[in-house]
Amino acid sequence: MEKLRTLHIGFDDTDSPKGMCTTFLAYKIVDYLKHQDLEILDFPRLIRFNPNIPWKTRGNGAVGLKIRTKDPSKIKNKIKNFVVKYSDTNNGANPGLVFYENSEIPNNFTEFSELALWQLINRKHAKKFALENNLEIFYLGNGQGLVGAIGAIGYRFNDHTLELLSYRKPSKFGKKRKISLQSVKKMHEKTFPHTFNSFDNKKSRVMITPHGPDPVFCGIRGEKILALLQASKILETDEKLAGHMIFKSNQGTGDHLKHILDKKSIKPYTSGIVIGKVSETPKMEKGGHVFFSIICKDEAIPCAVYKQTGLTSIAENLISGDSIIVGGGIRKASKIHPRVLNVEFIEIKNLHTNLSQSNPICKICNKKMKSKGQNQGFKCIKCGKKSKSKLSKVIPRKIKKQMYIPNMSAHRHLTRPLVRIGKVNKISKFTESGPWFSVYKN
Repeated sequence: MEKLRTLHIGFDDTDSPKGMCTTFLAYKIVDYLKHQDLEILDFPRLIRFNPNIPWKTRGNGAVGLKIRTKDPSKIKNKIKNFVVKYSDTNNGANPGLVFYENSEIPNNFTEFSELALWQLINRKHAKKFALENNLEIFYLGNGQGLVGAIGAIGYRFNDHTLELLSYRKPSKFGKKRKISLQSVKKMHEKTFPHTFNSFDNKKSRVMITPHGPDPVFCGIRGEKILALLQASKILETDEKLAGHMIFKSNQGTGDHLKHILDKKSIKPYTSGIVIGKVSETPKMEKGGHVFFSIICKDEAIPCAVYKQTGLTSIAENLISGDSIIVGGGIRKASKIHPRVLNVEFIEIKNLHTNLSQSNPICKICNKKMKSKGQNQGFKCIKCGKKSKSKLSKVIPRKIKKQMYIPNMSAHRHLTRPLVRIGKVNKISKFTESGPWFSVYKN
């Protein structure tokens, strides 16, 4: 009797700004796998890596699949064909595909994946890793997709969310998506907090539909399968869709902002957090962006808060001495600015007392005293009464000790929304025959 073998499959960078989508490739592969004599062992995994990589397309997401089969060779060959067919190499896609046969994933795979969450890993490193670990790889173009493909296999979930992605029919690719705004608002009201980041009430803006020419119609993010299915049924559109698939993902986990950065590790495009004290009064520059610095281990790290994040009013009210944690990505130096951390959140740990000092008031004349000169005290010019020190007054702070995150419309895929702060999702029960995958009959 032929032995069943566990096969891990990872792939990435099959899309371009002009079309296709790595999750759509996954949808087509799963549709094929569903009709084969094999077992699908878990949800497809959609892993978002370092969002500050300059050559990423959209959300820098890679996909991983885990199956058990008697005939891995047949599956591998078919999937290679799918990658060739559904990769937009004509417009710059550099797809990478990785196969790994083993029931367990070694620790060095996980270490590679963790690095890809916050650092820049080049394709040479990925190819070397594949060679050293006897991975079967396939790639087109320069093979940059091998980084995400290996990372998707090696990733270990400590927290996760789910996303239901609905796909369009080929005749609709590149055409405007039409969805009822009121139905999205209704869906958000009925399923929140089990779904999140669906509708921005402040801007009355739909957050579930992409704007590019890719095959995705909409993506609903949440914590529970039933909530996602309920949400998808509330949505109203005239477009006939092809189907849906639910992914297990690290979206909404803040995964990329866990490593502590210092002056030595703030290399361009890295992501992480900086802990320290505000060293100077923040300044607003042209365009409404706010700049300040944090003292970390006796060195100043420049930080930038951009207007579109909605955090500039918080940054403006910081003062020297405030203890804070900021998270974000390092932008490379320009002619105007040195390397700077583009802020994605501000967590205020302690607020420094803000004192205003002024010349003392004469208690007899109720007039402000005049300075007699540096370190010589003050004197009332009317009655001659003297005072040694200035009058100090505590100015109430307009910000609090708490976490501040961007406006919803400025969230990245990995941004942990307020509703998920302190939440850890460990279990999402998977059944191969469950409603996580569907090809619609219409």
